[in-house]
Amino acid sequence: MINFFQSCSDNDSYAEKREKEKKQIQAFLKTGALVVDKDSGDSLIYVPPIKTITESQFYANDSTTNVSKNEYVLFANTGVYMQIERKGTGKKLESGETATVICRYTEFNIATDSIQTSNNVLTYEGHPDIMIAQNTYGTLTGTFASGVMKTFYGSSVPSSWLVPLQFINLGRQASDTSEIAKVRLIVPSTQGQSNAALYTNIYPCYYEITYQRGR
Repeated sequence: MINFFQSCSDNDSYAEKREKEKKQIQAFLKTGALVVDKDSGDSLIYVPPIKTITESQFYANDSTTNVSKNEYVLFANTGVYMQIERKGTGKKLESGETATVICRYTEFNIATDSIQTSNNVLTYEGHPDIMIAQNTYGTLTGTFASGVMKTFYGSSVPSSWLVPLQFINLGRQASDTSEIAKVRLIVPSTQGQSNAALYTNIYPCYYEITYQRGR
């Protein structure tokens, strides 16, 4: 389930490719997306039109986004949009702490309007992506130890995937009522995986990701 492609003409300058990417993100915010499984008819990705809030609004609301209004906060310095569906059980990644994080995700290529990679499929049911995340006095870093992301893009964790760790809890689903953290991200190429930032590509992605603390 991978479809690398050229989203821009090789004759376009980098600035032109980035401008095209910005327009793709703006169109996605207005229209959302729907991907339906051809066999079952089930929705694999459904994103309604998005309401954007500022960082100041986000922090004033206790670092939450209103899911019923489909709110996403825009981090202006990076261009990353984030919606927190669930903050999760457990506790945040503390300063000086290193943790194993189990991630389930789906990656949607906004430029091609299609799912690009995912471990939320039967093939990878027993093989979630494993991230080693570290909080060094507020600086978050991470590497993939295993999984689909590492296989296709290498061990470096996209910086956008680390953003939620400032706001969500890392825990385990210990009961029927406890829920692990889940977020949605809209990610420009500069904050994404290695292929999205190649000069010949340059494309934005949408992610749905769950974060669970490993043992």
